[in-house]
Formats: sequence, structure tokens, C-alpha cells
Amino acid sequence: MFIKVKDLELRNLEFDETFAPGAIDLLEDQNQTAPLKSAGRAELIRENRGGRNVVEDIRLVGSFSTEVEVKCARCLDPVHNALAEKFDLLYRPLGVDAGRDEVAITEADTEIGYYQGEGLLLEDVLKEQILLALPVKQLCRANCKGLCPQCGKNLNVESCDCVTAMPDPRWSALEDIRKKLER
Repeated sequence: MFIKVKDLELRNLEFDETFAPGAIDLLEDQNQTAPLKSAGRAELIRENRGGRNVVEDIRLVGSFSTEVEVKCARCLDPVHNALAEKFDLLYRPLGVDAGRDEVAITEADTEIGYYQGEGLLLEDVLKEQILLALPVKQLCRANCKGLCPQCGKNLNVESCDCVTAMPDPRWSALEDIRKKLER
């Protein structure tokens, strides 16, 4: 769904959209496994910067819910996440803040996104919100043993006979000294 600035000049836009699994392209190791339901409104906010300089910001207020499957950071097994989040976002035209001298920004300034052209795609906004809602590092369980670094077996399912401690050759000189002191 494309949200146009021209449409928002006439009236606020209410949306209630459902996207089928896979309709929004997430990152490589992330899959949407349930419909993505979103609802909210888009409105135009005019920011008067003096004279005839008026910036047309798009404000999106709404919520979404879906399920996303990611891979465990240790063993690569699938991990399911049920997401349900609310958002209140502000998008400003790209380049409108360019050209200013270096200035300190406030925390509120870090929350501003930018759109290019005549508006923005709701799907892009939702993709961004899904990625922000997911944990950076996901584990299938707290005590996940991961994969064996030598043979690649999943240590949660089966054990292996690989040597787990590989001595670092850079420490061999100190190891020789330790052995001499133990005698």
C-alpha cells in the first residue's frame, strides 16, 4: 500500500491491511510464518520553518502482529517469534535536513525516518518495524549447546568425539615454562 502525500493533503488515511506470509521480504534467515496484520492511520503534519518553507511530514500511528521464524544463533534450529507491536513514526522528505551545519541532535531527532518522492510504502515501514522488534541474537533455549566447530553436529541432539580444546600455538612458549615449573 503506497501512502501518498497528495492523498494526505485531502484527509487522513486509515489502513487495515493483512499481508500473506512471504509478502514482505525479510532478511535471508528470517521467514514470516503467519499473516501480517496491521492497522492504523497516516496523517500529514506540516512543519513551518519560517517564510514559505513548509516541510510535509508523514506520521504513521498503528500496530502490527505476525509470527517470524529465525535461526538459533548457536545451533541453527528454527525459533518461532510471535510479534505484536505498536508504533508512532514520523517520516520527513529525504534531503530536507541536508545542508545544515553540524549540529547536535536530540533523542527525538533519532526517531525521524525519511521518505523519497511522493510518499512511502506501508510494507517498507512494517518490514523495518518487524526487524526492530526481533531480538538481535535468538537462541532456541538458554542452555543451547550449539554446533561442534570441528564436525558440525548439533550438540543438542547428539554428541561427538571431536577434541574441543584446540591449543593456541601463540601460547606454546608459556606452556613450556609452565611444564618446567611443575617438575
